[in-house]
Formats: sequence, structure tokens, C-alpha cells
Amino acid sequence: MNSCKNCNELINGNYCSNCGQPAKLKRIDVHYIVYEIRDTLFVNGSFWYTIKKMITRPGESVRKYVSADRSQFMKPISFLIISSLIYTVVMHFFQIDYFSQFDVSQTQTQTPTIMQISHWMIENRGYTSLIVGLSMAFWVKLFFRKSDYNIFEIFILLCFTSGINALWMSVVIFIQRLLQLNLFLVIFLIPLIYHIWSIGQFFGEKKAGSYIKAILSYFAGIIVLGFIAVIGTVIELIVRN
Repeated sequence: MNSCKNCNELINGNYCSNCGQPAKLKRIDVHYIVYEIRDTLFVNGSFWYTIKKMITRPGESVRKYVSADRSQFMKPISFLIISSLIYTVVMHFFQIDYFSQFDVSQTQTQTPTIMQISHWMIENRGYTSLIVGLSMAFWVKLFFRKSDYNIFEIFILLCFTSGINALWMSVVIFIQRLLQLNLFLVIFLIPLIYHIWSIGQFFGEKKAGSYIKAILSYFAGIIVLGFIAVIGTVIELIVRN
């Protein structure tokens, strides 16, 4: 009779009667990975349920997640990571370069310009979403300081919306490559509108002021992010010179 490796309880059978741990763990291999992906995306259903709710009623859905029911939704950071991974794979596979119309070949060997930083942000959607989300959460909380939601709950909202935007951009990239269209404006305009709509709905969908504050908080976050990029460029110039 073996003892459980998790709680040291003696095991009489295939599972531990104390904690439920299997008597013998299966080795992690390709079948395990496939099972985990299938369970996350298809069997569990939380990924698709989250997408459905975030497309139709984003603000209301996140309010439900924060204060009422979290059982059916995928965890926000996991949702953002998976969505960003899908975006990264699509970007890599279709080799879309929205900055190819600009000549940055000379600046790449000299200094990281704002355009180059923007290029990095587009290619690294996951990191960008976390950085922008933290910055944006601060401004959203500032503009909606009378609300009962704290900055972490607002950050959860932004994780969900950023995940949907990453998926949206993946779809548009696929359509652009398939139909050979230039959808540069669409790929950035729709996420902006969706972001503002989600925040406005989260804080009160029938209040015009909620959407105005959402717009102000969005651009405040972008301005701060741009300011940080400029500071980084200036520092690089000073170091190089």
C-alpha cells in the first residue's frame, strides 16, 4: 500500500480517500497538453462563454463577474493570455506589418523611436495589454472615483476587454490577408470604440457621462504611455551621445 504524495495518507485504490489525489499520476506528454487545451477551450466552455458575453454585454457581464457569479467565466488574466497568444500566432503566421509604409530601417540602428516602440507594442499584445491596463485602470478609477469599484476590479474589466480586442484584431488580420485588403484603420478604430463602450456600460450604460469619462480616461492613459515612450527615447539619445 502506497502513501499519497500530496497528504501522506495511505491509499487503498486508485485515488486518495483524503484529498482525491490519483494514486499514480500520468506522465505529462503531448496527449496531456492536447487534453488541457481541449478542456480549456471546448469541454469547459468558459472561453467561448466569456467571448459571447463580452461581445454582447461587456460591462454588464464584468459587473456580474465582479459581484455575483464567476463560475461560468474564464479567469480574466488567463483569458487575456490565451487571446494574446492567438493574436501573436496569427501575426507571426500572416506576417502583417502595419508599419511597413514607414521607413524605420535607418532608425533601428540608431535609437528606438516612438514608431519602433509602437511596433513592439503591436507585436507583443500580451505585455502591452498588461502595461496599458495598469495605466488605464488608474485613470478610469480617477474619473470614476465616486464608484465603489476598486482599481483591481477595474483592471479585471480591462483584462477582459483587452482579450476581446486581441481576438478581434486576429480576425481582422486573417480577413485582411485572405481578401488582400488594407484594414489599418478598422483594426484600431473598433477596439477603441469597444473599449469606451465596455467602460461606459460597466459604470452605467444609460448615463452619457459614463461614456464621456471613458473617452477621457482612455486618452489620458494613451497620453501617459506616449509620454513614457518619449522619455525612453530621450534617455536613449542621451546615453548614446
